[in-house]
Amino acid sequence: MQTFKNASAGAIVLSLAERIIENRAYLSEIDGKIGDGDHGVNMAKGFGMAAERLKGQDASLSGAFETLGTLLMTEIGGSMGPLYGVMFTEFGETLEGKEDVGARLFSQMLHAGLDGIQSIGSAKVGDKTLIDAFVPAVNAFDEATASGKSFADALAALAEAAEKGRDSTIDLVAKIGRASRLGERSLGILDAGATSCALILKEISVGVSSRLENA
Repeated sequence: MQTFKNASAGAIVLSLAERIIENRAYLSEIDGKIGDGDHGVNMAKGFGMAAERLKGQDASLSGAFETLGTLLMTEIGGSMGPLYGVMFTEFGETLEGKEDVGARLFSQMLHAGLDGIQSIGSAKVGDKTLIDAFVPAVNAFDEATASGKSFADALAALAEAAEKGRDSTIDLVAKIGRASRLGERSLGILDAGATSCALILKEISVGVSSRLENA
């Protein structure tokens, strides 16, 4: 069975912050087409603050997730700060106190994060939000493990499904948030939240895959 160590894996969050900061302009550009245009700026600010706090620490993944989640909830405006904040906080709490993380615990982490988001938002698949990337990704991960695939293969399935979910938002009409006011005019444009969600899940998948060991 493949697992990775919770201890010292906080570096995954530093890589995640780098990726978000790299994509700051792109995320804001997408958001500007149907939203406020500040998604990338806000995300980069929150993830950048978390990276500053975590630099030089040998943080566990659970601790790094909780640091990131707390900062996003307290420092970032708009709807995405609380949504991603609760997601990462739930991720951290699920892994807290666990030494080895296998596919089953990782799935529990994903579901806790998704439940957290859905507890404060009303979005469903098809509403053109981050849920359109997150739900298919979690389902793909669970289906892969249920069919006997390795943790590594399930992580690859997670990232691929998140990107497909992101791309599906091009053909959706926004039903939630500011973009919903545009109605049919929101067609043909990627959702910024789904885009950042796919980016986050891909980076976590890559980081975890590189740390997997055979138990």
